[in-house]
Amino acid sequence: MAKKKLVIVESPSKATTIKKYLGSGYSVIASMGHIIDLPKSQLGIDVENNFEPKYITIRGKGDLVKSLKREAKNASKIYLATDPDREGEAISWHLANLLNIDKNDKCRVTFNEITKKAVSAGIKEPREIDESLVDAQQARRILDRIVGYKISPLLWKKVRKGLSAGRVQSVATKLICDREKEINEFDSKEYWTIDASLIAGKKKFTASFYGKNGKKTDIPDGDKAGQILAEIEGSEFKVTNIKKAQKKKTSAPPFITSTLQQEAGRKLSFTSQRTMQAAQQHYEGINIKGKGQIGLITYMRTDSLRVSEDAVAEARAYIEATYGSEYIPAKPKVYKTKKNAQDAHEAIRPTYPDLTPESIKASLTADQYKIYKIIWDRFTASQMTDAIFDTVSAELEANGYTFRASGSTVKFAGFSLLYTESKDEGEKKEGKLPELNIGDTPKCDKIEKEQHFTQPPARYTEASLIKTLEEKGIGRPSTYAPIITTIIARGYVVRSKKTLSPTELGMIVNELMCENFEKIVDVGFTASMEEDLDKVEEGSVDWHELIGSFYTPFEATLKEAEEKIGNIEIKDEVSDVQCEKCGRMMVYKQGKFGRFLACPGFPECRNTKAIVKGTGVPCPKCGKEIIEKKSKRGKLFYGCTSYPDCDFTSWDKPTDEKCPKCGGIMFEKAGRSKKKYCPECEEKK
Repeated sequence: MAKKKLVIVESPSKATTIKKYLGSGYSVIASMGHIIDLPKSQLGIDVENNFEPKYITIRGKGDLVKSLKREAKNASKIYLATDPDREGEAISWHLANLLNIDKNDKCRVTFNEITKKAVSAGIKEPREIDESLVDAQQARRILDRIVGYKISPLLWKKVRKGLSAGRVQSVATKLICDREKEINEFDSKEYWTIDASLIAGKKKFTASFYGKNGKKTDIPDGDKAGQILAEIEGSEFKVTNIKKAQKKKTSAPPFITSTLQQEAGRKLSFTSQRTMQAAQQHYEGINIKGKGQIGLITYMRTDSLRVSEDAVAEARAYIEATYGSEYIPAKPKVYKTKKNAQDAHEAIRPTYPDLTPESIKASLTADQYKIYKIIWDRFTASQMTDAIFDTVSAELEANGYTFRASGSTVKFAGFSLLYTESKDEGEKKEGKLPELNIGDTPKCDKIEKEQHFTQPPARYTEASLIKTLEEKGIGRPSTYAPIITTIIARGYVVRSKKTLSPTELGMIVNELMCENFEKIVDVGFTASMEEDLDKVEEGSVDWHELIGSFYTPFEATLKEAEEKIGNIEIKDEVSDVQCEKCGRMMVYKQGKFGRFLACPGFPECRNTKAIVKGTGVPCPKCGKEIIEKKSKRGKLFYGCTSYPDCDFTSWDKPTDEKCPKCGGIMFEKAGRSKKKYCPECEEKK
């Protein structure tokens, strides 16, 4: 029996997809991610010997290693097809060493997308393992290990056991803490606005106060606002100027990692981790009814806007067939990638542009469908014509005071027929103005003044934090989601609804880091380190030298900090919940799975309990309060506080509204619709 060629990938789903394209002459198996790594129990880096890492087989992977060696021994040729990035290159390098593959052997294959065409092309063009790419991964891993394993024990000793510091996570925490300080120190200023509700013909529109005699004037207080209103009272509003124009709006480019995470956060309320999990599944392959296991999108860790000519041609053909020739520009649209981006991969796009979200919806989970839809919509729209708007700006005078009104209407929808980028909070939509001409005197229905106060900067959301990290050059596409996950898991930051705010612990640790490890938390230094890592990847900087130039001053700073920092006591936040075992008031603690309540009498009293969040709504079965709960997978649901005596549960949120028909409790649908309904009346339909 002829020996088969062996292809090693990271995951079983990727293996299934690739196997389908390669056929019976190939065996495809998964390494289940990294096989080799630094040990968890020690630093694992020989700082005296040029920072050589001490790699070990990851605990629990011994049987997998034996299986891989057995398969490799019986193979006629081995291909290493891990992900096409630094991490994937490092996994392949470790596998090559483990399986005794010669370093000059052309064993490495990569696919930007897992399609038959891409897989076949990759297998035909194997290359040697890129040592520079591996060195860049090693350098990042070693830098992060040195910072984490050298500073964390100091935090354990001086502050609290279980704390950690990280080269990039500490910078992200600092950004969130700095924003909180800005909010707390913000000096709010009063200002007023005046809006006139006017009627032209039968259509109402709003004109806002601008100034006096065409010059902009601020309204600092209520007295000034009252004076202006008094002077305008009974005056005629007269149109003095009209400006009409056409504006074009260009489609957004296809997604890169950061913009996908931002848009999924804004449009779908997805965390970055949830977004990347669904995107990974799309890349590796999903079983689609009638088509089998196929990869639906290109590689999802990228900062390049480049798109293949074939994909553009397919998208243009789809647009023309579906919407008409007026929706495709004369030339394909090309988007410029930012200066420091790595151009190894394409932008995130569907592998089969003609495979619409609706056509495969039945084969996808809810998350998979939502992520595929925004990727498909955004990519397709990126190759459509610009949207054209007719805009109108009107200036009106009332007793010498100037008011302005503006509106816009869609003349040609273009790409917006399919996709519009979500707006950040605070952006206003313009409506349509009635037909106005110079000299017109629309009737004033009412005129109102309103008090406002300048607002502090908003807390970061995951989307805005990722945007800031990207703009400042901190981290790379593969690191954004893990950074946020880590700082939340450590208890330095909490996510409340969509915003991120620092905990007391996060503020204390950040202050300690800023005072003693200024370089580590410096945004500019961290960004320049990312650039140096890119240079290692390019082969222009030696990774040993990069680590050496960092380590010598870092070691001196570490010694100084150990002598300088005194013991810091963090008092636990006391709750209003009494320990039923000993009577003490329980305190909030941070654990692996979030906050919980614990008795401060530990170790004499070891009582702990989950934090219960009530709804204030009585259970429809027994009358006791309904509380928030979480399933084993972390999904929010609602149940009766008297469980197991009462088995009432609901995925939908109970409200304090009563059904107008039967008087029962109204529930709010989970998801974006937030539709309210009565389960009793729904059942009777």
